[in-house]
Amino acid sequence: MSSDDEAAMVRITGRVQGVGFRAWTREEAERLGLTGWVRNEPDGSVLALIAGPAAGLSQMLERFRHGPPGASVSGVERGPAALAEKPVDFRVTR
Repeated sequence: MSSDDEAAMVRITGRVQGVGFRAWTREEAERLGLTGWVRNEPDGSVLALIAGPAAGLSQMLERFRHGPPGASVSGVERGPAALAEKPVDFRVTR
């Protein structure tokens, strides 16, 4: 990762499963030049690792607060993500 890059682990809660949240996250992240992954969690939340330029990361965190049509986001929690190297793409995982 370059010195301008940041990474964050983000948990999104609310009505975020079954509404296309993961596919939407991948599309938005790719538009912003971010890499990482997104997955559904057993507790009904969505967990995402996002990495890239600080400005893009900030924009993605703001977009998470609204989500795709059909979602109802009640919380966005940002936590640290220590990475030895930046992921090369953005993936939807299980």
